[in-house]
Amino acid sequence: MARVGKNARTSRPAHRCTECGFEVAKWVGRCPECQSWGTVVEAAAASRPALARTTVGVPRSPARPIDQVDIEAARARPTGVGELDRVLGGGLVPGAVVLLAGEPGVGKSTLLLEVAYRWAAGGGPTLYVTGEESAGQVRLRAERTGNVHEQMYLAADGDLASVLGHVDAVKPDLLIVDSVQTVQSADAEGTPGGVTQVRAVTTALVALAKERGLPVVLVGHVTKDGAVAGPRLLEHLVDVVLNFEGDRHSTLRLVRGVKNRFGPADEVGCFELRDDGIAGVPDPSGLFLNRREAAVPGTAVTVVVEGKRPLLGEVQALVARSALAVPRRAVSGLDAARVAMVLAVLERRARVSLAEKDVFTATVGGMRVMEPAADLALALAVASAARDMPVPSDIVAVGEVGLAGEVRRVTGIERRLAEAARLGFTRALVPPDAGVLPPEVRGIVVPDVRSALDVLTGQRDAPWPPRSSRRGASGPRRLRLAGGASARPRPGVGRSG
Repeated sequence: MARVGKNARTSRPAHRCTECGFEVAKWVGRCPECQSWGTVVEAAAASRPALARTTVGVPRSPARPIDQVDIEAARARPTGVGELDRVLGGGLVPGAVVLLAGEPGVGKSTLLLEVAYRWAAGGGPTLYVTGEESAGQVRLRAERTGNVHEQMYLAADGDLASVLGHVDAVKPDLLIVDSVQTVQSADAEGTPGGVTQVRAVTTALVALAKERGLPVVLVGHVTKDGAVAGPRLLEHLVDVVLNFEGDRHSTLRLVRGVKNRFGPADEVGCFELRDDGIAGVPDPSGLFLNRREAAVPGTAVTVVVEGKRPLLGEVQALVARSALAVPRRAVSGLDAARVAMVLAVLERRARVSLAEKDVFTATVGGMRVMEPAADLALALAVASAARDMPVPSDIVAVGEVGLAGEVRRVTGIERRLAEAARLGFTRALVPPDAGVLPPEVRGIVVPDVRSALDVLTGQRDAPWPPRSSRRGASGPRRLRLAGGASARPRPGVGRSG
């Protein structure tokens, strides 16, 4: 019997995960490292070259002191779409690769046609490559939305080599690829949209963008869970990742920054999708409110912060007697885990009976509220619906609710309440350590959930800070808390500017 040598054993084919690169000796259905299914494929085991065998090469450009590096070439250029520039941090940086992901039909192509038109009107040729539609279909949409310019070039092609050829022929200042899952590379295996193909196409387009200083915008598909389709490596290769969100039954669209190497990664841009195109909404707070002449039980208003922008949102709740053995808990637009926590706090700390009742909670206008600052408004809405007592229409509630029923402080209360005052709200339920409040809003301190629910029962609410403790009054004053308790103000706390 012939003995197997050491070299024969090292040349044995290995298996590698296409998602994270983890190597295993034999094929498995699920990657032990990233827990992805069906991503382990056979690959030739390559021996790692020793560092001593690596030859020293000549650098393409010498290293320079950081204060001598030219930054003008890296300045962002505005796209002409104000809400998109807000999310990008000022515009598109030369050589940047942006991934715009969203569900089918949400309006990604419509938004990018608007960007291509504004960019071309600014004096730079734009190349729009589509692998999903014909050039005629894109032209019809551009005619309908009024986005036709002589500097806009269309190409319906799904081959990577042909796309690079179009770039050499047109020499654009902006390249848009719709979408990256429909482009195929002849040098990679697999079908278009597969893990290997998406990785190869994205790597080639990123190299093209960095080599020529060409900003590239890629359209990406999403899975049923809302994640970007393809390998996770796709989000690491690009410079900016944007999520395009929206409800099919609403005209409101949100562009949310997930990753941004050149600006803030938490900004949100608001758009309105119309029959004649898409338009930015610079003041979207009023879109998430239902104005009524009289207060309705089960509704409460809060102020959330998306990036640097405060937005007023309305939280609604409906509590009804359940005919099921296990009552229903339906959530729309809110964090289901936080809703369950707030319901438990109301049941245990505030004596609001919900065990045998169905509870439905939702936001207005398709708004997604995930931050803890909306906990207090959610508790008010549920308690209001359970007791059939409306929350006064001039009150906003801002605060995080803890497991002990206490109301905790959240960041940016002054900025939040300034936005509430701009839209006509005059009172606010705030935590005890809220800090300085705008003079247009009268604060009502609520140290816990039970104190906040006293507003529903019509008990007397004391302004915070009291008039006698404002600037110009002499001597220490106590702050009147909701529920009758009092507390001595801290230095620098409770004074309105």
